[in-house]
Order: sequence, then C-alpha cells, then structure tokens
Amino acid sequence: MKFLCLAYEEQAVLDALSRSEWDALRSETLAYLEILEKGGHLVRADPLQSARTAATLQVRGGRLAVVDGPFADTKEQLGGFFLIEARDRAEAIALAARWPSARLGSIEVRPIEEGLPEERRYRATGMEAAPGDRAFARRDGGDRRDSRDERDDGNEGGAR
Repeated sequence: MKFLCLAYEEQAVLDALSRSEWDALRSETLAYLEILEKGGHLVRADPLQSARTAATLQVRGGRLAVVDGPFADTKEQLGGFFLIEARDRAEAIALAARWPSARLGSIEVRPIEEGLPEERRYRATGMEAAPGDRAFARRDGGDRRDSRDERDDGNEGGAR
C-alpha cells in the first residue's frame, strides 16, 4: 500500500541551523533515503522550494484568483514529500517517524487512494472502503475493480 508522507517544517528553524548542523541533517536524510530504497519502501522523494515561491490559486464562478505564497498562514509549511510502500498504516508511521527532520517539524502520513471513488470523494471511515464501494473511476473512464470483486461471495464487507 502506498502512503504519502508530507514533511512540514518551519523555515526559520532550518534557516537557523549552522552549516555543520545542516550538513549533518542533509547527510542523515540522504542516508535514510538509501535505507528506504534498499528496503523496497521508497517510491519517490523530493524537497520543495521555499513556500515564498508558492502561488495559491482558486477558481470561483469562473474567475481565477492567485495569491503569492502558501494558502495557510502558519509557521510550519510543506517542505517536501516522500512516497513510500508499506504493509499498513502502522508500518508507514514507523517508517515516517525515522525521517530525520521529523525532529524539527512534523510528518503527515496519508494513504494513497487508488483512483477517484465513484460515489464520493472521501470514504465513510477514511481508513477502509465503505461496504460495496470497491469500484473506482480511472482516468481513462474505465473501472478498476478491487481484486476481492473477482472472488466475491456476496458477503458485503464481511469476513472471507
């Protein structure tokens, strides 16, 4: 299962690091990326440029509004992401907890939705599919069926 880990950081905290502290954090991060990759967990990871380079847009009533900077005015801002493979939420959290900059900011761990659900954007519990909600719209307009559908015994949501 894929999980997107969003690394939030306070730019002032990172800016305040000495060169040797930054070098140590950077080296530790690159080493941990290698561990994730060798363990078969890393799908992709990228840092983002400063939130000062962001543009936030909204389209309302057909009109585009663009504001320089991030939408939320908070101390912590999205600094980067890493996409990982994990057995479950517990393993994803354990992997994300070892991300070096988690000591300086926070990491949000969210499961990837394997397609846009037909019925509604967010599922009933947020952690598992609602009963009977196994088909997802694909970008090409077809359906992607959960592998459970192929062995469906009519027991919606029950034990198999």
